[in-house]
Amino acid sequence: MQWRYGYLPRDFVVDIPSQLLRGIRRRSDRSASPAVRLLIDEILVRHGEAARAILFYGSCLRSGDDLDGLVDLYLLVDNYRAAYTSRIHAFFNLLLPPNVFYLEREFAGQVVRTKYAVLSLADFQKGTSRRWFHSYLWGRFCQPTALLYARDHEVARLVQEGFAQSVLTFIRRVLPRIEPEFNARRLWRRGFELSYRAELRAERPEKRARLFDAAPEYYEEITRTAMEAVAYPVEIVDTAGSVSYRHHISSRRRLLSHITWRLRSLQGKVLSVLRLLKAITTFEGGVDYILWKIQRHSGVTVDVEPRLKRRPLLAIWVLSWRLYRRGGFR
Repeated sequence: MQWRYGYLPRDFVVDIPSQLLRGIRRRSDRSASPAVRLLIDEILVRHGEAARAILFYGSCLRSGDDLDGLVDLYLLVDNYRAAYTSRIHAFFNLLLPPNVFYLEREFAGQVVRTKYAVLSLADFQKGTSRRWFHSYLWGRFCQPTALLYARDHEVARLVQEGFAQSVLTFIRRVLPRIEPEFNARRLWRRGFELSYRAELRAERPEKRARLFDAAPEYYEEITRTAMEAVAYPVEIVDTAGSVSYRHHISSRRRLLSHITWRLRSLQGKVLSVLRLLKAITTFEGGVDYILWKIQRHSGVTVDVEPRLKRRPLLAIWVLSWRLYRRGGFR
């Protein structure tokens, strides 16, 4: 049995194998810890009835420690205008999604922090499908992601189908860029290498390599269940319980894939810069976030007056000078 995904144009709709969808549902159905629940409640208050779902992914999810790091959340909304009181925020979110915000709250004598991104459910559906050229969304949500809040069962269904669609899009885009004989580990490590290159990201290669090792059972399972729907001829070789694969992709298709990934990387660098520039106006609490990151990585603390926090552009220059004098730059 297979499922159709959402309401995308038919040319971009891919059948989702039911076994893949069941695995995604089983792994994404999680409850929020009390600390993360505090953040979720605040996000729901901020964005009101526009909120449809909240997703949790990234390093804190992998480690299980949401108090030692930055909790990465995605808020899916009905539409951007309904999600904000500010028309500027709504405009920039529509122009170049997502908008990113910083939020911190005290919990049990500690501070829990989140960087949450706002995205419409429609953009989430497009961004996890093969309709979306760049890997920004399908390169993230193919990884283990928890659905911590959904407005109703229909929203939960669409989100979990989006996770499954991300897996299919990711594998389909990566297969032509690996050698004909491969296993799940090789497939995903190569895919993470390509997708991370397509953005301005600071992670070192060894950190990208550990993404597979953080959840090998997950990647092994979804690789096998996704192969029937990747649109390429792939053989599954099961030798005494050790599963590997062999694809038969033409050299022409492999060359085309090489070119598209080069274009994807160029596009991603430009979009990354534009998102950083946009964050100056939309990253609420960004100065607090920068101060926390500096203290966490260098041990240097800097005081910033409340009036500067309300003027991020000015705060950046003042903060840079104070950090320089205190040895925050190495």
